[in-house]
Amino acid sequence: MELELRHLKVVCALADEGSVTKAAASLGLAQPALSAQLGRIEKSLGGPLFERDHRGVRSTALGDLVLARARVMLPAMSGLKEEAARLASHEGRDPGTPTHLTLGASTSVVLGRLIRSLALEHPDVHVSTRASWSSDELAEGVVDGRVDVAVVGVCADAPPPTRHGLTWRTVTTDPVFVLLPEHHRLAGRDEVALADLADEDWAAIPVDGCFTGCFAAACARAGFTPRTLYEADAASCIDLVASGLAVALCQPTREVPGLVTVPVADAPLRWNHLVGWHADAAVAPFADEIVRLTSDAFAEMIAESPVYSSWLRGRSGFGVLPAAAITPTV
Repeated sequence: MELELRHLKVVCALADEGSVTKAAASLGLAQPALSAQLGRIEKSLGGPLFERDHRGVRSTALGDLVLARARVMLPAMSGLKEEAARLASHEGRDPGTPTHLTLGASTSVVLGRLIRSLALEHPDVHVSTRASWSSDELAEGVVDGRVDVAVVGVCADAPPPTRHGLTWRTVTTDPVFVLLPEHHRLAGRDEVALADLADEDWAAIPVDGCFTGCFAAACARAGFTPRTLYEADAASCIDLVASGLAVALCQPTREVPGLVTVPVADAPLRWNHLVGWHADAAVAPFADEIVRLTSDAFAEMIAESPVYSSWLRGRSGFGVLPAAAITPTV
């Protein structure tokens, strides 16, 4: 008889349980069948593996030898099966799908939804993240390989971060709205003119590019110079608004309890969200999938935002772009 792994499992079960009856129960066998199988195993190996008496079974010297080998071989074979299964699943997957993906994001509003979508549609892809308010910093991360794909926001009048070899695709073009305390004198309006906020202090997250200059120029066209512009992270901007110390420039999907998001008349400020990657990177074949999932995530956010959804009706050129253009950097 050829000795097989199932025979080694029988030997281990007998040693672990110390009883033919208990070992048979643990293996799902009838006691006579287990006893007969043990007899065949012992005949094959040339001697008894266990001594039996009224107290149960105890391994012999030969049994100890077989057990020592079995306790090494059984876990090794189990590990081999697991590794083979993982390899087989990877071989059957789309070769363009990475096993690991590092996402960089300068815009936190979409990151959670994007990670969720990746987990649902590509559960074998391990995702890690890098966050920075600076799109230029994330672009550098893509160039040097610390980041695979970057999701960034830039002023719509500015080009994407210019780094050699990067490809960018614009996913959305959004108006910039204003965040007000719910008790603010203008909080109940469908939209506010920038000039109506001439006496306010302002808050905004720090950004690269021309956004601050575009804001100052828009205020100048409206006939005033902004008194103060506090640059702070998103949580601090919200605190400044909630305390009544400032109004904040915000993304149109932003919703915060106790605060009100209001469109600005004629949308003087616009903001683009882009997905960027290196054309020569291993992840490049997967980039279109990231673009699709990012677009879907923004579409979900817009659908859940009554203020932005209402504002978009009848307006073209805003929201998720149906056919985004790829713009290589210089």
